[in-house]
Amino acid sequence: MNRLVVVSRPLAAAARHSTIRSAVASRSAVQIRNYSSEHSEESFEHFTERFVKFFDNVDDVFELQRGLNNAFGYDLVPAPSVIAAALKASRRVDDYATAVRIFEGLKVKAGSDALYKQYLEELTPLKAELGVQTKEEIGA
Repeated sequence: MNRLVVVSRPLAAAARHSTIRSAVASRSAVQIRNYSSEHSEESFEHFTERFVKFFDNVDDVFELQRGLNNAFGYDLVPAPSVIAAALKASRRVDDYATAVRIFEGLKVKAGSDALYKQYLEELTPLKAELGVQTKEEIGA
């Protein structure tokens, strides 16, 4: 891990005047940033597996919504298995509104009506099993 120390102008002036100890003691004077070049690329399969596992273990609404924000925050459309796990989790924690919003997020992430309809077709049996409707089906 590389470390970068950012020194403000007052600290640099203090160092020239041999009063560096008092300046370093002040937390606002020194800012340490850790940089790591060890970031690895995550495959789509690993991403899918990670989020399916996450949603399978969700036990409250906060965790569900946090997981959805994370899953939809990536520059990709989550796999149908991730959406299915999120829908099951939303019904498990008894949050119907979030289940409906999952489809809204999916529609935005899909970017095209054709891809969104493919997801809907694949998730139709699960939608029926869980009793979840899309916003359009509700009439909202």
